Amino acid sequence: MTDLSIIQYGAMALIVTGWIGILAYAGLKGWNGWLAFKRAELEMALGQRGAGMDAMGSATAATRIDVADLKERIRKLEAIAAGIDL
Repeated sequence: MTDLSIIQYGAMALIVTGWIGILAYAGLKGWNGWLAFKRAELEMALGQRGAGMDAMGSATAATRIDVADLKERIRKLEAIAAGIDL
């Protein structure tokens, strides 16, 4: 085996630290995006609560169709993320 000098150890440490920083940054950006998505989802649900109800307080057909469409889109996106061909 080769004997590494202190400069080579330092360079390796910097490279590893850099990759950890890059991965942490990407993870935090993803987390921030997920939180923004959930906030938008909650705002949309709160906004549609009054708009999507009829006089009796039940969801209208259009709202149910929209929800079904969103569920189908989410299912397709999850399949794409999992690498499954539809």
